[in-house]
Amino acid sequence: MLVSDHVQALLTRERTLLADIQAFLDTQGAPPEVVKHARTASRALDETFLLVVVGEFNAGKSSFVNALLGAQVLPEGVTPTTDRIYVLVHGEKPGQMEPTRDPFVSRLTYPLPSLEGVALVDTPGTNAIIRQHQALTEGFLPRADLVLFLTSADRPFTESERQFLSLAARWGRSVIMVVNKADLLETPEQKTQVREFVETGARGVLGLTPPVLLISARGEQRGGDPGFLALREVLKMRLSETERTRLKLQGPLNTAAELLNGEETRADAARTTLKEDLVILSDLEAQRERHRETMHGELDGQLNRVSRLLAEFEVRADRFIDDKLRFSNIRGLINPRDLEDAFRREAVADLPDAIDRQFGSMIDRFVEANLHFWEDVQAFLIRRQPSSEVARTRFSYDRGALLEGIAGSAREHLELTTEQELGRQLSQDAEDAMKGAVGGLAGGIGIGAGIGALIGASALDFTGGILAGLTLGSLGLFVLPNKRLQAHRHLRAKVAALREALERIVRREYEREQERADARLRDAISPYTRFTEQEQARLAGAQTRAATLRAELDGLKAEVGGLG
Repeated sequence: MLVSDHVQALLTRERTLLADIQAFLDTQGAPPEVVKHARTASRALDETFLLVVVGEFNAGKSSFVNALLGAQVLPEGVTPTTDRIYVLVHGEKPGQMEPTRDPFVSRLTYPLPSLEGVALVDTPGTNAIIRQHQALTEGFLPRADLVLFLTSADRPFTESERQFLSLAARWGRSVIMVVNKADLLETPEQKTQVREFVETGARGVLGLTPPVLLISARGEQRGGDPGFLALREVLKMRLSETERTRLKLQGPLNTAAELLNGEETRADAARTTLKEDLVILSDLEAQRERHRETMHGELDGQLNRVSRLLAEFEVRADRFIDDKLRFSNIRGLINPRDLEDAFRREAVADLPDAIDRQFGSMIDRFVEANLHFWEDVQAFLIRRQPSSEVARTRFSYDRGALLEGIAGSAREHLELTTEQELGRQLSQDAEDAMKGAVGGLAGGIGIGAGIGALIGASALDFTGGILAGLTLGSLGLFVLPNKRLQAHRHLRAKVAALREALERIVRREYEREQERADARLRDAISPYTRFTEQEQARLAGAQTRAATLRAELDGLKAEVGGLG
């Protein structure tokens, strides 16, 4: 490489820039192969100039390389004979094979002055049936300084060749198109037609018209070929010290440009994903609010049914008062114990069991609705997948882990927060509150298991006020109608107080449990909410940094391009 002070300065700046780009890609969590390409681009500055021969297996690459070198260096055949990448370099001992770190790459020396300062690379066919061959070729392409793209005159520029050439364009490689087997073309018109076809196809892929040379490797090996003479002249110019220097510096910069393009594409995809995720999080909040409203609506219906049970009890109690507080029942008013038993049978009746069933149904529905909501959230989040552009990036892994955490929290909630547990907690809270509302009754009664007994005991306690003093020994016959009216009023007040206290307690306990469920959902989602905020800030900073690197890269590419 020609290293003037100016070139040395460019080389130093390029090393620094490539290191910065590699660090940037690593920091952004780019896929491993992207970081590897960045590392390879930096190392390429210290490698021998790589002249890489690519093409389909039946294009005659090995024959072409042998003809170009003027010696039988590589095996030839009608089937794919190259199952690895051969790197041919100038050496004193012909055919000496040297090991490399890559088991699929062989370094072969040959005493040819034309190879001094250049490594000629022969690759497997780009359309080989053995997929390993194509993978080897495509993986080596980003390291090329100059590509000799070989096609065949009998099948020029096939679709698979077009696709492979697009890879060369993607990596910004300099390309020379070589059409082998030109001896099969019998007339100048046929040669012109093939040349124009290849030029048009290559221009459509590369965006420029590369040199297109028609050659015959067989003709060159048999005594000489005019096309080879023209090819050697083109290579002489391209492999001059100045041009080699330009291409050597230009290749890693083009690789870096492609890597930055990829990172910008991934960043755009990540921003889109985050934008969609924020909409999802907002929608989850709206769903939570709708769920809360639905639960409140269902609670109104459940409490209306409880209220109807109390209203039915009130009707029975009214009838009991009217039936028992009469002159015709003087005998029944003598014994308060008998009066209380009758009140239990006729007024209270099945109120405790009915209340129990209603509250059991209320709790069942509350638990079922909350668990279904969690299941819906879990299923929705698991279905959320980022676009393919961010696959295998750290962003994708971190995001996936957080979504799994949310789903895991939902699963844990579904496994641990059972109907029995929720019922027990709600029952205990409501029981404690009910004791304060309707009197100091004995503990140990839960809503799901015995709130009806609590209500029944409260209803029986009404006798202390409704039927107080209604024994024959203390009751004047002429005040009985007044006492009956007083009992009705007392019943109304007691039932109204009980209905109000019960509704207040249940609403309060429903709200508390709903707040607990909402808190669990918020706690589960909060790490991901923080992640979206942090990633937005990171991507904003990365966008600024990428723009700075891009500007420096474009400036350096322009200076390197001026070397020729």
